[in-house]
Amino acid sequence: MLTKTPAYSSIPPVITQGSRENDSNYISPSFPIGPFTKYSGNPLLVPNAENDFESAYIYNAAALVLDDSIYLLYRAQNAANVSFIGLAWSSDGFNFTRLDRPVLEPTEPWEAGGGVEDPRIVRVDGTFYMTYTAYDLHKPRLCLATSTDLVNWKKYPPMFESWADVEIELDGSHHIRRDHTKAGAVFPEKNAAGKYVMIWGDSVLQLAESDDLVTWSPLPFNQHFATGVHHWENRLLEPGPAPIKTKDGKWILVYNAATTGGRGFASNQYSISQMLMDYENLEAGPLARLEKPSILVGARNEHLGQVNEVVFCEGMVQFKGRWFLYYGQGDSELGVAVSDAC
Repeated sequence: MLTKTPAYSSIPPVITQGSRENDSNYISPSFPIGPFTKYSGNPLLVPNAENDFESAYIYNAAALVLDDSIYLLYRAQNAANVSFIGLAWSSDGFNFTRLDRPVLEPTEPWEAGGGVEDPRIVRVDGTFYMTYTAYDLHKPRLCLATSTDLVNWKKYPPMFESWADVEIELDGSHHIRRDHTKAGAVFPEKNAAGKYVMIWGDSVLQLAESDDLVTWSPLPFNQHFATGVHHWENRLLEPGPAPIKTKDGKWILVYNAATTGGRGFASNQYSISQMLMDYENLEAGPLARLEKPSILVGARNEHLGQVNEVVFCEGMVQFKGRWFLYYGQGDSELGVAVSDAC
């Protein structure tokens, strides 16, 4: 198969605190969003051996719409398996220009060796808040960076110290996992109590609260938001992009799930699904969730990749009358699935 030569720019797009967010004809959704159809031209972004920071893999991208373009903050890895975050933009959602250098790279001790991974993004009052995972080859740590232009970022130290949760192994056994934190999806507005809330974690879905979007306090592990219910999500739940408000004031969380296998699923197979939430009553757990995932592993590069049997979403936006769900394929390349927004 022929691979297109990537389009690059050495000049980043001009983004300011006044840049307009979301599509000008945005339609608030109902639950669930979809059905989704995988784009026949996948993968959209693939590694480029001539550009070191993304020479080995490109996947898991945060997404947002600004000034009539889609912007992606994507995870890239070089040949040494160090992760960086790159920036790409598009006027149609399918064909992207990439900045020729990363916008976030490892600079801190807690990022040394492994890098910066898996961005998720929300914008509040003109400031972008990006959660990401810092990995020092020993422990993943949930971190935060802020920006007003998507290019220049201020980093903050790891969010949660001395955290312990329960990991489910492929054989179904459980064990305590210490100082392991990942994956933060932030609501873009405060709740009735005046707090921002983040859903986070990659074992079960946890909750944390903040007054300023920078300093976060996790709720205790036993006050988690959700665990797996269906067989295809019995090993792992991990939030996707920032929650999306529905037309009736509820919220949709797109999330990633993994299974121990069986019933037609491979061992550790990932899927992408959705659940409905009441922001003012999160302690009650999800109001509803899909019986079957929105996106299943299917393409060859989803079955076989750096990690096999993986589809994984961290970015979804509405653009020009359609939803664009960007997802990692086999932890190796980046694809998209599309649904009408009506």
